[in-house]
Amino acid sequence: MPSAASTSSNRPSDADVVVETRNLSKIYRDFWGRDKKAALKPLDLEIRRGEIFGLLGPNGSGKTTTMKLLLGLIFPTSGEAFVFGKPATDVSKNERIGYLPEESYLYKFLDAEETLDFYGRLFGMPPEERARRSAALIEMVGLTRDRKRQLREYSKGMTRRIGVAQALINDPELVLLDEPTSGLDPIGTREMKDLIIDLKARGKTVILCSHLLADVEDVCDRIAVLHQGELKELGRVDELLRVTGITQIRAGGLPPAAYEEVRAVLARHGASDVEIGNPTTTLEDLFLEVVRDTEARPGRRARAAATTPADGK
Repeated sequence: MPSAASTSSNRPSDADVVVETRNLSKIYRDFWGRDKKAALKPLDLEIRRGEIFGLLGPNGSGKTTTMKLLLGLIFPTSGEAFVFGKPATDVSKNERIGYLPEESYLYKFLDAEETLDFYGRLFGMPPEERARRSAALIEMVGLTRDRKRQLREYSKGMTRRIGVAQALINDPELVLLDEPTSGLDPIGTREMKDLIIDLKARGKTVILCSHLLADVEDVCDRIAVLHQGELKELGRVDELLRVTGITQIRAGGLPPAAYEEVRAVLARHGASDVEIGNPTTTLEDLFLEVVRDTEARPGRRARAAATTPADGK
């Protein structure tokens, strides 16, 4: 008859569950063994195959601690974590994982090709496969022109790109990205987001750790909000961001002369706080539009100055 300990280590069989945590916690202690900091309070999560899951929270909220526990780099104080149905402490599961840490620790005197070849060797990949994967990943992260430069000459953004490439060298099923857009300019940030979405399209499961709200909002299916080591919110992004009690109506080609008629109809039905005007874009989208338009038409202003009010109030 199995012991209680062995029974508790068997997670329910569900092929779609890639990561599961049960009351997972981590407390750092001082030299005398006294509790110093509760980095992660009991955490229960299920992350399913093919989704982009965001760990969101300010610095020190427990995001990186959670990732390190899943990788088996540190051990929990209590609770359990499972990855691919195996305990997180089973290092064999890491062959199916790609990891980008918050700070990339790479050999500065290697170039991009040598770096990826080195990590490919660690996974026991044959030479032909290493060369093929390295070339494809260097192109994917936009470093083709800089593939022969030593990493010590790379900017922080370029170092981040090669870090992502090394995290993908083994074609992992699960990708852990800790602050992937750190050091990237707006164009690089957008390209990184597109890359993460592409990973999902390829059937990968992605866990994204960030304190930048726009990064998480744009790419994640579900998020967990952590604060001071405690889970505060969990759910789908679209559901968490939905504002109930307010109805949004969008229409194209509506002339300003029709605004008052629309207001009157809404008022007859008891609507309050009616605002009619033009929707706004995001600063990121505006910046990318300006850059792309400037590259397409050098010497011209990308956008004409607005000459009319932004709304019809």
